[in-house]
Amino acid sequence: MRGLASLSANDIRQRYTDYFVKQGHTLLPSSDIVPRNDATLLFSSAGMVPFKQFFVNPATAPHKMVTTVQKCVRAGGKHNDLDQVGYTPRHHTFFEMLGNFSFGAYGKRQAIHMAWKFVREELHMPEDRLRVTVLETDDEAFEIWRTEVGVDPQRIVRCGPDDNFWSMGNEGPCGPSSEIFWDTQDPRYSEGDSERWLEFWNLVFMQFHRGADGVLRPLALPCVDTGMGLERVASILQGKRTNFETDEFQVIVDAIDARCLRGKLLANADEGKTLACKRIIADHLRASAFLISEG
Repeated sequence: MRGLASLSANDIRQRYTDYFVKQGHTLLPSSDIVPRNDATLLFSSAGMVPFKQFFVNPATAPHKMVTTVQKCVRAGGKHNDLDQVGYTPRHHTFFEMLGNFSFGAYGKRQAIHMAWKFVREELHMPEDRLRVTVLETDDEAFEIWRTEVGVDPQRIVRCGPDDNFWSMGNEGPCGPSSEIFWDTQDPRYSEGDSERWLEFWNLVFMQFHRGADGVLRPLALPCVDTGMGLERVASILQGKRTNFETDEFQVIVDAIDARCLRGKLLANADEGKTLACKRIIADHLRASAFLISEG
């Protein structure tokens, strides 16, 4: 892809934050993996966790436009990927979430335009390998993608609320989302098979407040919450089939290989189980290192 297949994870982080700083966002450091003032969570499980109070009351946000690279862990609780790690190409206990956020400064139109420009002009992902989803009732987002951005309507998929409506809980800020997918062109799957498509960026448009009565009421200040998985983007730009083959993981996997082979631990092992075990060890070593570093 125009020479960008060798972009390292560090390069992607830098390119992302530089881009959004140029768009007027304030770059903030990642918050702690274990939230300091949020008893509802065991770990920070998404990029928006440090800003929950600002989505509830955006007028109190010290910065109206923010970008971060948030350290996340999903192991236990509501967001738990632990049992899937090692058996899928892209699930992790620890991962990094690239995000840009608006607390009343802009809405879905600017979020969509900025995301598409980054994907196409900064990362040079070819348009014919991209598609987007919108909430089935979100005609506004559909028209922004179709008429303003110029995406072929055949590549805009309307989905139900289970896929494209996000909420913080049973009550509170919520709204439709729009996701960007990459065509892996995996020969095992047809173009219509969902397994062929990798979702790597989710744009959430918090337009409503859901009350205790379940009724959605428009927010006075709509917000934007986006999340793009660094490891997933790295696998795309480095031309890898799994996250475990990217530069973030390969040195760990190679070290595991060397130690296991030296001790002949893999001599009679089932190949599939061996691969899963190596990925689990690599993932857990990485997660443990970051958790230990924070005490």
